[in-house]
Amino acid sequence: MSELTVAAIQTAPVFGDLTGNLEAALALVPPGCDLAVLPELCTTGYQFVSREEALSLAEPVPDGPACRRLLAFAAERKVTLVAGLAELARDGGDGARCYNSAVLCRPDGTWALYRKVHLFWDEKLWFAPGDLGFPVFRACGTTVGVMICFDWIFPEAARSLALAGAAVICHPSNLVLPHCPDAMITRCLENRVHAITANRVGTESRTDQPLRFIGQSQIVSPRGEVLAACAGAGAGAAVARIDPAATDKRVTPRNDLFADRRPESYHL
Repeated sequence: MSELTVAAIQTAPVFGDLTGNLEAALALVPPGCDLAVLPELCTTGYQFVSREEALSLAEPVPDGPACRRLLAFAAERKVTLVAGLAELARDGGDGARCYNSAVLCRPDGTWALYRKVHLFWDEKLWFAPGDLGFPVFRACGTTVGVMICFDWIFPEAARSLALAGAAVICHPSNLVLPHCPDAMITRCLENRVHAITANRVGTESRTDQPLRFIGQSQIVSPRGEVLAACAGAGAGAAVARIDPAATDKRVTPRNDLFADRRPESYHL
């Protein structure tokens, strides 16, 4: 398994500008990149005011325009993309559900899907909770897991992905709480995985609860090193070279993070 060039794309979306937001994000993907992660809900913006509005801006996967554009870009640039969007899903009848999802698009035209398990604040009003668990996918010659934003605060999310074999965790985000960048260092240390957190910047004031997004997109190594990060409050990209094979679970010659687990002693 060879080294990869990976990028965390940090954007400042305009609510509802589906095409403009996506094109602005894709313009930040560096040439020669193997894997690029775009923020949560990077096409729509974040602060919906009703379930109807969320449904109106959501799209089916993989047949919606954003997903088609992501697949075309992945094929053209030979890059794997992970991007957050509002997913429209129908139940076969007249019912429709909206998920806060992330789609993984490979250069060969194949794709995979994750639906956010842990919904934050008003997301519970607009989105259905994710029903696909925490799957791991093959991409870029390695194993990739996906979690979205608030999943970070639940250690079980990253641990589930690591136990399933993920070497790289892709983490599209719209962070407003201040603690995630530091917490992701711990998630990488306790699981010995790489993490790519792609956050957004800017503010949204579409309700009486204005939101300010903290940026600080970053790439973290299995040893807890911040390999690259976006400084300041603007759009940009954090880029680093990683070795996906460097996920040794040994802490000492006699200690292995996973072999030493004692599930019979845990109350889960």
